[in-house]
This record gives sequence, C-alpha cells and structure tokens, in this order.
Amino acid sequence: MGPLQTIDRRLKYSLVAAGIASLSAWLLLQVIAPRRSVAWSAEMLEASQRMERAITAVARYRESAGPPIDESLDPNRTGLIGPEFSPLFTTLGQLEAKRTTTNPDMAGLVVHLLRRAGVSAGDTIAVGCSASFPALMIATLTAAEAMGAHPVTILSLGASAYGATRPDLNLLDIHELLVSEGVLSTAAAAVSLGGTGDVGADFDPAFRESLLRQIAMSGIRLVHEPELRENVARRMAIYDVAAAGREAAFVNIGGADANLGTSPLVLRVEPGLTTDLALPPPAQRGVLFEMAARGVPVIHLLNIRGLALRYGLPWDPIPLPEPGSGRLQDAAGSRDRRFWLITGAYLVSLALIALAGGSRRA
Repeated sequence: MGPLQTIDRRLKYSLVAAGIASLSAWLLLQVIAPRRSVAWSAEMLEASQRMERAITAVARYRESAGPPIDESLDPNRTGLIGPEFSPLFTTLGQLEAKRTTTNPDMAGLVVHLLRRAGVSAGDTIAVGCSASFPALMIATLTAAEAMGAHPVTILSLGASAYGATRPDLNLLDIHELLVSEGVLSTAAAAVSLGGTGDVGADFDPAFRESLLRQIAMSGIRLVHEPELRENVARRMAIYDVAAAGREAAFVNIGGADANLGTSPLVLRVEPGLTTDLALPPPAQRGVLFEMAARGVPVIHLLNIRGLALRYGLPWDPIPLPEPGSGRLQDAAGSRDRRFWLITGAYLVSLALIALAGGSRRA
C-alpha cells in the first residue's frame, strides 16, 4: 500500500471518528439537556382566553353568515381554516400546521416570547402578517393587548392553502370582524394584496380590483409597491412613525415576500424568538432582516412543526385544549453543568482526533 493510500485511509478513519463523536454528543445532549417548563402567568392565561373568544366570534360569524364550516378540514370548528385553493391562493400549505396554530395556548406562548424579547406594557411592537396563518395573527394581537403593548400591524391578503383563503372572509375581514366584536381594540395600520410582488400580480385582475376596492372602503392605508426595497422602506416608515423608531420587537407571521426578503438566509431563521441573525445584503432584506439589523428582537412564526417541537405545543390537537392547560417548554436558559461538560468533552475529543491524524501523517 502506497503512502498516499495510507494517508487517505487514516483521514477517512479520522473523519469517521469525528462523525461518531459528533453524533454521540448530539444524542447525549438531547437526553440530558433539560427543557425548562414555562410557568403560566396571568397575562399568558388572559391572552389564551382572548384568543379562544376570538375563535368563537369567527366561528359564530361563519355559522350565521355561511357558508357552513367544513368539518373535514376544520374539525374543531374554528372558522379559521379556509379551502385549499381559491382566488387568494399563493402557495401550498400543510393543513395540520394550520390547525395546530388555532390552539388558544398559542397566544400564551406569544406572550412568553414577547416577554423574553424584553417587551413591556406601553411598548410598541411591529407585526407583519400574511393571511396564511390567521390564527397566528389572532394569537399575536391578543397577546400584545393582554400585555398592554401596542401592536402596529400590516396585513397581507395573499394566503397559502388552508389559510385565510375564503374571498368572503379574507384576513382583513377577520381582523375587522374581531375589532367590531370588541375582541381586538387596535385597527390595522396598513394592508397589502400580498402574492407575487406583494401587489397580487398573480391574482385574477377582476378579483384584484375587488380587493383594492375593499381596502379603499376600509380606510386603511394601502402598501402597493412591487419593488422589494421600496416596499420594505414603506413598511419600515409605517412602523417607525407609530413607534417613534423604537420598536420593541418584530413579529413575522407567515411567508410574505416583503417581510422575508429574497435571501436564502431566511431558511436558517429558527422559529420563535431569535436575536442573532446573519444578515444578507441590503438589496435582499425583507422587514425581518431590516429589524434585525437595527437590533430589534425578531419572533418568527412560520415553521409550525419546528415551533411546536421547540416550545412543547401539541401537533394538530383535536379537540382544542382549554386555555392555559398546555405544558409549554423553552430550552433557553436551561443549559446546566452537564451540558457544558459534554460540550467540552466533545471539543476535546475532536482536538485529540485531529492531533492523532496529524501525528500519523507525520
């Protein structure tokens, strides 16, 4: 066997050993690194109860105004699960994920995340909400109001499958219904069509015009800028005026292009609270990255399965839990001495593997 073959074989052994060490450390951390249970505060419970009232109001409206709720899609009869396809459809969506977000305890979780972000009563938070997850809009706004915070919300009407896809009950309709019912107290700050270019370029032209007429009649400001940078600047200006440039947090709901931008780095943003993001070039940034560039804490509500796993939410619960009955969890701040011992042992093992490989080659 030649010297090059010997080196290649030893390199392969070193890589295999490093892989085994990495896998072993990861498995040990999954077993012993405890996740801290989140104690339910009065604010969290109030938010969850408000969300339950909001769901009841939407369901009651659907029962009175029709069409009937399709229990094959919406077995909990929330009224917040739309058809798979409609004139508002933008992208595919997972039905179970949409149903998971209708859990009233989602509002309690948002209170917890806002508190961890440093939000207090009287603070202003920016909310960017696509119609893909109407229940998350409700969870976020009921959480903010239960805390005494002021949400500045920009709605986007395009929706992925099973979101607010009903043309006769779109996201703006739902928001205005809840304000009129007294469940929410803050009107939306602005609304966009969503979809391609955030201007509904992929919508049927006649339907797009009907949405524009609805927005005009609502009296709510329209954001209608097809270029990403201009759109993001317009949204940031709306938030800055309302918050005097001191947004306490930004909550992104769903996958609106104007909020996420065009960089693949958005795929690395973890669900839930994040405060340390790699930033793409300015030309690719949506509102999420613009806020992060300012040091504003970001709460990202999109990867619902990841969100449920990270914070202990049940997946697709039927029936919905009673408000405050869930056992929420949060790994933040739960790394004890065992975590750091295993992490240290892992790093030492990698160093020894590297030294052993180097000495053999010598």
